[in-house]
Amino acid sequence: MLLSELAGLLGLEVAGIDKDITGVNTLDKAGPTELSFLANKKYEQQLQSTRAAAVVVEKKYAEQIESALISENPYQDLARAMHIFSKPQGCLEGQHELAFVHETAEVNETATLYPFCFVGASSVIGAGTKIFSGVYVGENCNIGAGCIIYPNCVIMAGTKIGAGVIIQPGAVIGGDGFGYAQVSGQHVKIPQIGNVEIGDQVEIGANAAVDRAALDVTKVGSGTKIDNLVQVAHNVQIGSSCLLISQSGVAGSTKIGDGVVIAAQAGLVDNISVGDGAIIGAQAGVSNNVAPGFIGSGSPLLDKRSYLRSYSSIKKLPKISRSVSSLEKRIAKLEEMLNQGK
Repeated sequence: MLLSELAGLLGLEVAGIDKDITGVNTLDKAGPTELSFLANKKYEQQLQSTRAAAVVVEKKYAEQIESALISENPYQDLARAMHIFSKPQGCLEGQHELAFVHETAEVNETATLYPFCFVGASSVIGAGTKIFSGVYVGENCNIGAGCIIYPNCVIMAGTKIGAGVIIQPGAVIGGDGFGYAQVSGQHVKIPQIGNVEIGDQVEIGANAAVDRAALDVTKVGSGTKIDNLVQVAHNVQIGSSCLLISQSGVAGSTKIGDGVVIAAQAGLVDNISVGDGAIIGAQAGVSNNVAPGFIGSGSPLLDKRSYLRSYSSIKKLPKISRSVSSLEKRIAKLEEMLNQGK
């Protein structure tokens, strides 16, 4: 489309020559019909060499390029442009004859079911939802409108999913929580009879797992994004607009507030709470409650200032060790001289 047309869709101002735009790319890789962006001033020099047809920039940079879209937040507006140019996954529409739908299930006529997906008894599939091949939807599930369930996902019985949810390949929602009682030296399974509720506009990454509750419900709030390979255990409560990043894990019955960020490989023990807006760094080990707005890392978890001071000290340990060794030798020599009466 023309740059001016794109500007109209995004509500942005055009500066310079109107051009055809066919896609989006980075400043250094963009071709003569592609849109790029400048969101970090350290890449400003690339404005002189880029081959991009136009660049999304703040107003102060517009005179450096032939064609621009003026934006207060170039990164955000480029993301909006990417939605316009992105091609949805999949090549089918409608409900394929090789999809299995139980006679008591309700599938909206606008939903898409790929071959070899399974929709169980009394489950409901909302308008415009796409369910790809290899997906299992158990009985009594409710999947809202406009969802995308990618290949080989498992949605176990009783799971409730809101509108606009994206579940990436291989994720498992509603599998049994890890619940056992030790009886006479044996691990006896505790039935997990709760369910999972996912809010609106949630995204769950590839091979992530959200376990059903032992009792009651495991919840993921609206707008939360869960990365690949994340584990959410039974009865966990996650608020809205959180980020759980790759390989992080949350143990049973822990409560996470709104807007929380849990970075890669962080681990949270069971039955604790994390306050709104907290940020937990990569590989952190969290064994106690975390206050709202807390920022920290480390194992055990430390606030940001304490963690940085500790980390700085760790880097000095080899030098400190050499100094201690040298002092020990000097003290030994002084003791020897004292013992000899010198």
